[in-house]
Amino acid sequence: MRLKLANRVNKSFCVTVSAPIKGLNQRDNISDMEPEYAVTMDNYLPSDTKVCLRKGYILHAKLNAAVSTLATYSGTSGVQLLAVANHKVWNISSGPNAYEVLSSGITNDAFRTAQYKDRLFFVNGTDTPKVYTYGGSETMGNWSFSATGLDATHIVNVGVSKQRLWFVEKNSLKVWYPQTAGNVSGTLKSFDFAQICRYGGHLVAVAAWTQDGGQGIDDLTVFITSEGEVLVYSGSDIEDADSWSLRGSYKISRPIGWRCLLQYQGDLVVITEDGYLPLSKALPLDKANVAQVAFSDAIRGLVLSRTQSYASYFGWQGIIYSRGGFALFNVPVANNFEQHVINLNTGAWCRFTGIRAFCWEQFDKRLYFGSDDGVYLFDEGHSDAGAAISGVVEQAYNNLGTERLKRIQLLNPRTKSVSPYNLVIYTNMDMEEQNIDYEESIGFIGQTLWGVAQWSCTGISVGTCWGNAGKSALRSQWIANSATGYKAGIVFKTKTAGNAIEWYETAVRFETGDGVL
Repeated sequence: MRLKLANRVNKSFCVTVSAPIKGLNQRDNISDMEPEYAVTMDNYLPSDTKVCLRKGYILHAKLNAAVSTLATYSGTSGVQLLAVANHKVWNISSGPNAYEVLSSGITNDAFRTAQYKDRLFFVNGTDTPKVYTYGGSETMGNWSFSATGLDATHIVNVGVSKQRLWFVEKNSLKVWYPQTAGNVSGTLKSFDFAQICRYGGHLVAVAAWTQDGGQGIDDLTVFITSEGEVLVYSGSDIEDADSWSLRGSYKISRPIGWRCLLQYQGDLVVITEDGYLPLSKALPLDKANVAQVAFSDAIRGLVLSRTQSYASYFGWQGIIYSRGGFALFNVPVANNFEQHVINLNTGAWCRFTGIRAFCWEQFDKRLYFGSDDGVYLFDEGHSDAGAAISGVVEQAYNNLGTERLKRIQLLNPRTKSVSPYNLVIYTNMDMEEQNIDYEESIGFIGQTLWGVAQWSCTGISVGTCWGNAGKSALRSQWIANSATGYKAGIVFKTKTAGNAIEWYETAVRFETGDGVL
């Protein structure tokens, strides 16, 4: 009997897949998502041409207490960084061993702050508002405003607009302002929005909305209530009926927390139950269209899951970090925190984890956060106060250019790094949720040692020690992979302390055909 040879039609292909520079996507259907998106992107920041592991943080000032407020004073005599912890206000400008107590006896450490002229105002709705000044020597004391019918301890928020300070009274629709524009002390007058607001609630925040990024006569003053009603006023003087008028009353989703506003260029971004909304796009539209205009549209699913469960938790805040080129939104999650981060140039999102931050502040162009025991300088070094940074990216599913069945054989991640690090890379096929983790140290069973064994010896790479290729060269080396299906999602995991990792692309070698199974 003669044996008939099988006619095998398998063909081997190599396709290069860009790293997911479009960032985290929790909006689109997972089966239709563009391959340059990621369904998970933790601690990797997407840039224009690559994906980079975020930097770490180091201790700046150990206060042995949780820090709920950070504030920067900027004046002609210098810039100062203040922290509120353990019922005290501290000046921590000079670092770990040179801080001092400016004020004590604070009841509530969670302040809102605003600087006007040479004074930095602190309000919290519990204590009498505080004022900090610095002019060679520094002072910290109670404010010098007074008003008939006002309990100063009820001032819960503060903003600046139209050369005036605006003070929000707790659990009311009242706002208080200096009788004379430009005053930093003296008599306050009030305006009650109860006669205007249609949805009730209480006043939450006040801010200037410059629209064009500068200051001018066309600037607007915005008042936001707890029910998401936004009152927009034009004009320069609330005391002059001819030059102060209601421009419009709009309804958006309810704001979250007292630190719900982020000013960016000429716009105001509001942290709401529906996401992070720029007023320039949200106000002219009905609330039903919010999902189309939200700053956070691409991560809508993630934001909604957090706002639905943790809207009442302390810690919500947004901040622009110009030096890093991103905006960061601090999000409380149960007993911990995460940060939703957007590349301001490309609009790509990611998530930071492992940073337990109650508040954030910029000081001298650097970014700081308050944690359980003190204040930390972020974006410094390549470890989290000595601990390893864990990065996880799950790339969108990709048919690799053909609808046929595939067997993935080899992966070649092209990266740059300063030194070797633990890497796990593999493919999930057809929306499976396989989770292969890394080992804690190099050299255990299931790992490949750099320069010792062949890359294909372990099947799926578990904890491969991935090396650097010099300061300017890409590391390019094939790693064995064994997975079969129609669509492949690349999973890229690292765990390292003291390393900068840049991921550019991944080459994928696979076979197609009916005989791959």
